[in-house]
Amino acid sequence: MVKRTIVALAEQTGRISKTIPPFKLGYKNMLKDPSVKYRAFPAPKMTERKWPNNTITKAPRWLSTDLRDGNQSLPDPMTVEQKKEYFHKLVEIGFKEIEVAFPSASQTDFDFTRYAVENAPEDVTIQALVQSREHLIKRTVESLQGAKRATIHTYLATSDMFREIVFNMSQEEAISKAVEATKLVRKLTKDDPSQQATHWSYEFSPECFSDTPTEFAVKICEAVKAAWEPTVENPIIFNLPATVEQATPNIYADQIEYFATHISEREKVCISTHCHNDRGSAVAATELGILAGADRVEGCVFGNGERTGNVDLVTVALNMYTQGVTPNLDFSDITSIVEVSERCNKIPVSPRAPYGGDLVVCAFSGSHQDAIKKGFALQEKKRKNGDHQWRIPYLPLDPKDIGRDYEAVIRVNSQSGKGGAAWIILRSLGLDVPRNMQIDFSSAVQNSADGLGRELRAEEITNLFKETYNYNNESHRYITLLNYNVERKDNERRVLTGQVEINDVVVPINGVGNGPVSSIVDALSNLVGFKLSVEHYSEHAIGSGTSTKAASFVQLRYLRDEDNGAAFKWGVGLADDVGDSSVQAILATLNNVIESGEIPVPNVAKKAKASA
Repeated sequence: MVKRTIVALAEQTGRISKTIPPFKLGYKNMLKDPSVKYRAFPAPKMTERKWPNNTITKAPRWLSTDLRDGNQSLPDPMTVEQKKEYFHKLVEIGFKEIEVAFPSASQTDFDFTRYAVENAPEDVTIQALVQSREHLIKRTVESLQGAKRATIHTYLATSDMFREIVFNMSQEEAISKAVEATKLVRKLTKDDPSQQATHWSYEFSPECFSDTPTEFAVKICEAVKAAWEPTVENPIIFNLPATVEQATPNIYADQIEYFATHISEREKVCISTHCHNDRGSAVAATELGILAGADRVEGCVFGNGERTGNVDLVTVALNMYTQGVTPNLDFSDITSIVEVSERCNKIPVSPRAPYGGDLVVCAFSGSHQDAIKKGFALQEKKRKNGDHQWRIPYLPLDPKDIGRDYEAVIRVNSQSGKGGAAWIILRSLGLDVPRNMQIDFSSAVQNSADGLGRELRAEEITNLFKETYNYNNESHRYITLLNYNVERKDNERRVLTGQVEINDVVVPINGVGNGPVSSIVDALSNLVGFKLSVEHYSEHAIGSGTSTKAASFVQLRYLRDEDNGAAFKWGVGLADDVGDSSVQAILATLNNVIESGEIPVPNVAKKAKASA
């Protein structure tokens, strides 16, 4: 195929270039020396790092912000009905904390917050975001009235860049504003006697934490904590967002560990991460943040969010799962979650998205397919011996754990090898195709895929297999075996007698061999006038108990008329008895050879056709 492609390209261009001259980078827009414009982000001063030696051993608290942060990033925001559908799916997955809206921003957000309050299970906390302004805070508290569990989430930009460029605010002024908002929230919620039916929590985000001097982040949060007065039973949530991802994940981990080791009354503080994906490292930053001391993770299902998105909660959770850590989120039906996400967000989940993508459990490469097939075969043997550890090449997660069937694991195109098609046949027909037959069939599959210019569906591969190997005489039936009997003459000789039907004519057959297989081959050789012999033979059982069947694979050797050279063809037979399946396979193979025209239909059939 590669050779044909090269030739085709040569024909299109009219020439074949033997060498490509060196190409000098032009830097039309990019800077040759970016250091004149950009700087490496400085790490906080750490005297000792503990997080590199830590391991994730338990799941964090999770908060989904799909309905707030995710929704506000959509070109076409969700309708109320879509938000309702998404909300219930989040509850079904197992999220116990859901940020549902910015209720002071619009009547639509306010109304949906009311819906969430009225429909949330008792153990689900409804969280609402609000700016640090009095009238907006009052409106937000009003939207959460009557909730069983609620969190007010305020925020204030604390990075030097935002304070200086956007707000023209000093550090002292920022602290004063954050404390003022916290005291107002406290007055309207946990200190209000009329609000005691609700379990109120408070979250404060030093926005742009990843670009904030870490010492100042600790300082402003200390002031906020003193104003709120949290308890061990109801800790204050300090969300430390990488609002814009500025540096490598290890820098973020240093910032989290610095905060965790310098904030006072740590037992009364829940540290939350909220990573955006500007550098493509949100998952790594979140995982390292957990190692560094974070207790809680905010993000979106499949990573929706502003710019390059929020951290992908599916990936973080299932990464833990594949390390043997229970994530406390249920992605057993990943397909339905993808469907809801795509329908409500109107953004497709990438086919290569970790875990949720349509292609992530699929292998097209021949070597990958062969390794996976071998892995499943060994896994089955180990499982029978009580070893349930998952160890399959190229598959870190068992697809069945997230509701994917094994038929999706291997998909076949012109680049696939013998293992891929063999896997499909094993899953669809239960046939463990012998290696030599796999090699033969892979050529047929590649030719078909080349001709169609696309991958082959499982049904197409199955039908191609049946047609190519005259599966159980279903495709080509020139000779039909009516009955046969094998008698033992001595220790080395078996004599077969029987009858076949050729174009409605019953013909007797006779053969001699050292067993049933060689006897039927000899009888058919006598019938067609060509010397047939068994080159390869294989058999195995399909199923178990009373439904067990025998499958036989036969490769016959015969001589071609045109050059008197040896030729070979495979066939497959199934029956309740292994002896019968062997005979069926031999007959299927012979009929396949006749179909190819390399052995003619026996004379009796020709006479029958002539007389007809």
